[in-house]
Amino acid sequence: MTKAISIALIVGGIVLLYFGGQAFNSVSSDVSRVLTGSPTNKAIMLIVSGVIATVAGLTGVAVSGRKK
Repeated sequence: MTKAISIALIVGGIVLLYFGGQAFNSVSSDVSRVLTGSPTNKAIMLIVSGVIATVAGLTGVAVSGRKK
């Protein structure tokens, strides 16, 4: 994985985490938590995707940095 792709994954992951946090704190997610006990699927998927993308990007940066 090149460094540019890794950095793009980190940035994309952070953006997904931001929007996931916004979705998690939204009114629809609050209603879903009251009725079902869990936040909306959209909020969960955005947060999980953000974590995966950020970890993949950080791993890519660490691996590409050690090869030099």
